[in-house]
Amino acid sequence: MRSQDVPTGPVRLKPVVFFGSALLVLAISIWAIITPSGAETAIGVAVGKISHWFGWYYFVAATLYLLFVVFIGVSKYGTVKLGPKHSKPDYGLFTWGAMLFAAGIGIDLMFFSVSGPVSHYLAPPQGDPETLEAARQAVVWTLFHYGITGWGMYALMGMALGYFSFRYRLPLAIRSALYPIIGRRIHGRIGDAVDLAAVLGTVFGIGVTLGIGVVQLNYGLKVLFDVPEGLAARIALIVVAVAMATVSAASGVDKGIRRLSQLNILLATLLMLYILVVGEPFRLLNAVVQNVGDYVSRFPSMTLNTFAYDRPTEWLDAWTLFFWAWWVAWAPFVGLFLARISRGRTLREFVAATLVIPFLFTGLFLAVFGNSALFVVRDGNTEFGETAMSVPEQGFYSLLAEYPGFLFSAGLATFVGLLLYVTSADSGALVMGNLSAELPTPVTDAPSWLRIFWAVATGLLTLAMLIVGGVQALTNATIIMGLPFSFVMFLIMAGLYLALRTERMKEEARVTTLPGALSGRMAQHGLQGAPNWRRRLARTMAFPGRRAAARFVDQVCRPALQEVAEELRQQGAEAEVLEGTVEENGLTHVGLRVPIGPDDAFLYEVRPVELPTPAFAVRSVSTHDTYVRFEVRLTEGNQDYDVMGYTKEQLIADSLDQYERHLEFLRVRHEAATRSGLPDHRPDAPDAHLPGE
Repeated sequence: MRSQDVPTGPVRLKPVVFFGSALLVLAISIWAIITPSGAETAIGVAVGKISHWFGWYYFVAATLYLLFVVFIGVSKYGTVKLGPKHSKPDYGLFTWGAMLFAAGIGIDLMFFSVSGPVSHYLAPPQGDPETLEAARQAVVWTLFHYGITGWGMYALMGMALGYFSFRYRLPLAIRSALYPIIGRRIHGRIGDAVDLAAVLGTVFGIGVTLGIGVVQLNYGLKVLFDVPEGLAARIALIVVAVAMATVSAASGVDKGIRRLSQLNILLATLLMLYILVVGEPFRLLNAVVQNVGDYVSRFPSMTLNTFAYDRPTEWLDAWTLFFWAWWVAWAPFVGLFLARISRGRTLREFVAATLVIPFLFTGLFLAVFGNSALFVVRDGNTEFGETAMSVPEQGFYSLLAEYPGFLFSAGLATFVGLLLYVTSADSGALVMGNLSAELPTPVTDAPSWLRIFWAVATGLLTLAMLIVGGVQALTNATIIMGLPFSFVMFLIMAGLYLALRTERMKEEARVTTLPGALSGRMAQHGLQGAPNWRRRLARTMAFPGRRAAARFVDQVCRPALQEVAEELRQQGAEAEVLEGTVEENGLTHVGLRVPIGPDDAFLYEVRPVELPTPAFAVRSVSTHDTYVRFEVRLTEGNQDYDVMGYTKEQLIADSLDQYERHLEFLRVRHEAATRSGLPDHRPDAPDAHLPGE
């Protein structure tokens, strides 16, 4: 286990984030339950204003998010890992892909796979309904709303959170992505405001999915078991979701969500293949191929189509604006979850997989069910079309009734829907708990009581919105709550770009200073004696214990850094040697800090990490089953190499190598800022320790 995987402190609430979001959610829920008509009116007015003032903005924002993500993936920054350079992926490709899909899509996929294409066919945003062109548009609009634009938002949040958490050791929270912009102030009120907006957006985004799930499952249970539709049954379903979310979330990512994700994929694929085989497979496959061509060819114009000359306001509010706001609202939730499961992946792998793997399955699912529904309508079943458009929860089951084996397919659909429903609920409870708490490590989860609270709060909000105006009230509320966080996402883009740009400059500085570092060491250590290589071999094969670690600090680390600090002070620089105790193992760490200018500092820290002794160790480990590495850390994070066993002169040389590299980085940054006309500035560096510690 790596050192950053070891809990380093207790889990604490973020008071402003937790109490602020909790009070707002509870207040809105109670207000909606007490005065549903007033809430419906207020929400409707707010949505109208946002649609009129910010409709264009949602189109531009969604496009810029996607362009930025693609740029990062194909650029020189794509080779950067979500984690240390040596880190490996935690999950295999199939498991990872299944979790990518299941985390971002819920039961709404079944809800809209039939109602979306049929609605666009019978009431298209442009052109005449029930025509060949309307049929071509119908599935493509549905693919567009579920396509790579939305997954680009998830990818943006996931790679930003994973990068700053696993590479910079910052908290796995939305605020961490702003570190390059505001520095340590992310731990203050600004950071609280960002996380608060993320929690609120997440609650309403998940509320939409749960609301759709409640309505869909209620109808499915009526079909299968004659359970009456109504508020009582929906309350019972919400209670079931809260209970199952509590049990599943308590088991964590590895046991609960991962297994549910894999089962979701397998059963949803079985349902899709069943319709494909018992239906008209060749007609469907022809339609799927044409849908792909239409999606690719029409995507650029659809992306920025604001319908400026003939604006279908009602259609835009119900579809494109709602979907873009919904994706934004889900972005903190899914992004945080994706970051948790993607450690060790490069940014290029992450972007490609997030944009492609889930959409391949989602697009195929939508195309199979959407075209099947269109065939039924175009073959003359107008009653089915009206049902799918006006009562979407009935549309999916009405389509299944057109094929043989209805009890099997309806039962399978209800079970898949229940799994998707629970997956969204338990993932949401887990993530909202993590967003509202200070966690000691990125892989630590919030306590069970906090996850239970958010499961209950989300259930209460879902119930309130269903009382107000059903699914429509939830969609309208999401358009409102997604807007504030969409602005935060632009700050996240800026923060990620600045951090990657800085890391690239540091790498260029390292390459530039490498010849000097090597020549300096050759001059000192030379090729003269066997003792040098024998000492090196002994160090490589040794697995020292705690006593050796203490001696190393006393005899090498402290004296070496004190000598460097003294020489720096004589050269006119401020320098200090810092010491402390590592909380997780009680060993001493030593560091050298050199302030440079008003807002920059060089930090070289030698930090002990205690790890299990590997099985291949040659020497006896009977006295201890762990060994100690001394890893070098700089301001930007762990450098992942071990200096345990260095001589004092070697450690001095290494610290000077890093100091020279840092000065070269400052020079490169200054030149880049001069060329671009941007200020040569960075946020305040931490005084003694690394970010997030």
